[in-house]
Amino acid sequence: MKTTTILKNVLFIGFVSTAMMFTSCKNGEETVKANEGATKVEIPCQSEGRTDKDFFRADASSGSQDMNLSREKSLSASKQRLAGLIETKIKSVTDRYVNETEFGENSQFESKFENLTREVINQTLVDVAVICEETFKEANGKFTTYTAIEVSKDAMLNGIENSLSKNQKLQVDYDKAKFEEIFNEEMSKMEEEGAY
Repeated sequence: MKTTTILKNVLFIGFVSTAMMFTSCKNGEETVKANEGATKVEIPCQSEGRTDKDFFRADASSGSQDMNLSREKSLSASKQRLAGLIETKIKSVTDRYVNETEFGENSQFESKFENLTREVINQTLVDVAVICEETFKEANGKFTTYTAIEVSKDAMLNGIENSLSKNQKLQVDYDKAKFEEIFNEEMSKMEEEGAY
């Protein structure tokens, strides 16, 4: 008799667990259906702000009561995003380069090289190309500007090489062909990932 009671309890728990699973799956389906009524928002200049294997790109938007201030803030936000993207990618390239290249004092080279690339990034951002800019006047009188900018991969590489030519200690450990190979591989990865 005791075995029958245990068996009934096990079956009951199994039944309740199965019912809960189906209920939770059904709730997941209802959540998907609730989102079906959502409207996709098309953001101006966003597609132009995608990085590819030849260009670092970024987009941003900003609003203001003053149209020129809206434009300036949007450009500044785009530059900040672009600087972050470039710095992250250069860090990744530098890490790979240092790991794949065998020479002494790796950490010292890496640290100095990262400082040098930060300077190059700051210099390069002065000459970015604006590839998309759209300004809208909202119903409340406020202006919203959407901006996409780009800087070429070659401009970054040239800037790094020019800065290296002024630093003989770094230049000794720098293998241009190897660095460019890794840099190009990382740019291709970014394009495949559809990075913004």
